[in-house]
Amino acid sequence: MSSAEPKWFEVKRAQQFLQRYFRPSRLIQAKSLSDVSRAEVRLKLECDMPTGSFKVRGALYALHVQMTARSLTEVVAASTGNHGAAVAYSAKLLNVGAKIFLPVNANPTKKARIREFGAEIIESGRDISAAVEAAREYAGRTASFLLNDATNPDVPAATGVIAVEVIEEFPQVTEIWVPVGDTALIRGVSFAAKHLKSGVRIVGIQAERAPAYYLSWKQGSVVETETCDTIADGLATRLPVEENVATIRKLVDDIRLVGEREMMRAIEHLVVKEHIVVEPAGAAPTAAWLSERCRRGQIVLLVSGSNVAESILRQSLRAENDCMET
Repeated sequence: MSSAEPKWFEVKRAQQFLQRYFRPSRLIQAKSLSDVSRAEVRLKLECDMPTGSFKVRGALYALHVQMTARSLTEVVAASTGNHGAAVAYSAKLLNVGAKIFLPVNANPTKKARIREFGAEIIESGRDISAAVEAAREYAGRTASFLLNDATNPDVPAATGVIAVEVIEEFPQVTEIWVPVGDTALIRGVSFAAKHLKSGVRIVGIQAERAPAYYLSWKQGSVVETETCDTIADGLATRLPVEENVATIRKLVDDIRLVGEREMMRAIEHLVVKEHIVVEPAGAAPTAAWLSERCRRGQIVLLVSGSNVAESILRQSLRAENDCMET
């Protein structure tokens, strides 16, 4: 088994640790989404987590595992925002220093979250890949712990706990739709869900403007893209990890792409119809669902985060998103 795929005992160990800090996130019925289909649709609200996204599960657990293995004074991470906030929060909780590398012009809402938790911010590069390289170089010079959620083996064990919570509360679930960024979320969810219920389908959702993992999943090998220019910064990856590609090929049943306008409309739908504030990446499964009005089954859509930039939220609530491209 690849280190990109967790083991069941690791998921259970992560669950036992995380329940000291968090209650399960809410799983709510979404009448407005069920009404446009022949399905029962529920939303798993990872935006309930203390940093506003699912990322805190993996960051806290991975940092804990590392701190039990060796003495640490600083943790380093590269992020488009949510992972950085999760690492900053976890470092504060576990009493170690944190330095977060962000791309230039990162989401201001997420940047404010990181500052709120007391981490030092360093802006470097035009996208997450450049920020990762800067963080790696710094960690190599200082012997700090680099917590890369795309490659750390403990992170998907923690995200797998989300699937455990879903199936314990909603055992009749037939499909779980999951945003796809660096794949730590979908790798953990798909492994744990299929361990508990082999017939459950896992559907990944990625942005049309950042399709690297979608293309890699289809082809069966790493496909890099030149850019990942999408409003869904949580989905903005362009350099897939080979082991991650192999794992999602094994565990994920389908991956679909959604456009910028579709995500904006999904944000509007969730705010107006379900009273849930969500960022573009968190809205991606809902966006895909709204384009598929004839499906059946018991469906769970993961709402991965709520840290939406004010400008995006305001634009999504306009009658016409006339300045967004499809």
